[in-house]
Amino acid sequence: QVQLVESGGGLVQAGGSLRLSCAASGRTGSWYGMGWFRQAPGKKREFVAAINWSGSSTYYTDSVKGRFTVSRDNAKNTLSLQMNSLKPEDTAVYYCASEVYRGSYSYTPTEGRFDSWGQGTQVTVSS
Repeated sequence: QVQLVESGGGLVQAGGSLRLSCAASGRTGSWYGMGWFRQAPGKKREFVAAINWSGSSTYYTDSVKGRFTVSRDNAKNTLSLQMNSLKPEDTAVYYCASEVYRGSYSYTPTEGRFDSWGQGTQVTVSS
């Protein structure tokens, strides 16, 4: 089992930036695919971005393409999400998740594939 802890959330004005981090511990290894999901108040949790085990493959939901960048540092067991040009509709609790997966991401992965989840970090974007 992998333990995941997110950090970096906060309150930011529209147009601003935040960088989320996710620290992994436990049975970690570079063969884990990792993803970011988010859940806004009253809405279902949705996929945001994913990155494969080597960092060579990334995939984003359409609403964040060109604004968010997912990256990972396997030596430090960390996952990051750089969020630029933030909008009020980006307000949500952001979760990182991992799955045992050696492939690439070319379509939206379902939540059920990910078996380890962090506790979430709140991102609030004011207008």
